[in-house]
Amino acid sequence: MILQKLTFLRQYGILAVLIVLVIFFSFTTDAFLKTENLFNITRQVAMLGISAVGMSFVILTAGIDLSVGSLMSLTNVVCAKLMVEGGVHPVLAVFITLLMTCIIGMVNGTIINLANIPPLITTLGMMTTLRGISYVLCSGYPIWGFPERFRVLGQGYVGPIPIPVIIMILIFIIGWIFLNKTMYGRYVYGIGGNEEASRLSGINVRNMKYMVYVLCSFLTGVASMIMLSRINTGQPKVGSGFELEVITAVVLGGVSIFGGQGKLIGVFIGVLIMGVLSNGMIIMNISEYWQLVVRGLVLLAAVGVDNLSSMKLKST
Repeated sequence: MILQKLTFLRQYGILAVLIVLVIFFSFTTDAFLKTENLFNITRQVAMLGISAVGMSFVILTAGIDLSVGSLMSLTNVVCAKLMVEGGVHPVLAVFITLLMTCIIGMVNGTIINLANIPPLITTLGMMTTLRGISYVLCSGYPIWGFPERFRVLGQGYVGPIPIPVIIMILIFIIGWIFLNKTMYGRYVYGIGGNEEASRLSGINVRNMKYMVYVLCSFLTGVASMIMLSRINTGQPKVGSGFELEVITAVVLGGVSIFGGQGKLIGVFIGVLIMGVLSNGMIIMNISEYWQLVVRGLVLLAAVGVDNLSSMKLKST
């Protein structure tokens, strides 16, 4: 009975939170339910959602990647410098930048696998390193002057739907198929559930860890390219605190911080909750400082519920 209740809470509790927030902001603000604002919310959460898919893979294996915010900063600066100072075609600049993100993800995976340093420490060190490199490359100054056609990626539409939203939905669909319809998806869940048992059953745990960290970095790079296109300026301060928003959305969406449990549909709802909460507080003119307080409390609440649920499941 307890197991059934916890499963029900994980599946439907997060949806109830989203509905309550939508109702609350609908009654407290006049602008929230306007079509323009709803599209604005989806466009704003597109970067968060894309990166959250990659982070979900990492956390499902009982890992974590704290470097995604700094990686967003570095990719913004590198791609901007390639286009503006190097004269590189936007498509080639994006390709080179995304290749760089894959290499960084491989470095994370190598340190974790070969040096046996915990993911928390590895990515914390990488977070500081990448942020420092981004400031060194541009001396702390923003970079602008991109080709006009580059703006389409972050500011364009297909009919009434923003291109970033389409990209996010496609990535969620591909991620869902991978996790639920392929053997590699089962490996991801298996490693998070019991790494040693997965290794003994013949799963190449080391290669799977390489894969999830490369994927997380790559998808963060995709999100970063959209961000760069939206703001039309390469700035080293971009992505500050982004890693906490991504982790909050993933854990809030029901992915266990201990690994092995969670679904991408829940992560999608968690991303929407973060977007609705942020947008609603801005419309209500709530101070940015109080917004930080609320986000921190949401993260604590999400991890707390996950911890209590895991303890209950272990005791049943």
